[in-house]
Amino acid sequence: MVTFNILIEKDEDGYFVSEVVELPGCHTQAKTLDELIKRTKEAVSLYLKCCEKPCLTGEKFVGLQQIEV
Repeated sequence: MVTFNILIEKDEDGYFVSEVVELPGCHTQAKTLDELIKRTKEAVSLYLKCCEKPCLTGEKFVGLQQIEV
């Protein structure tokens, strides 16, 4: 089993959107967080299945920080 980091945002239409940090272009959306996680897992599985060599960089995700300017 492999662990991936996902960023989750809420768009202007109220949908939750996830982006898999380690897999460029791997993202999805859903109305609920539960559905989003399910769809994200499906997207990762399909991404890895379609990619001849997974595009994993080996870099470690450090964190996410919000700043106010």
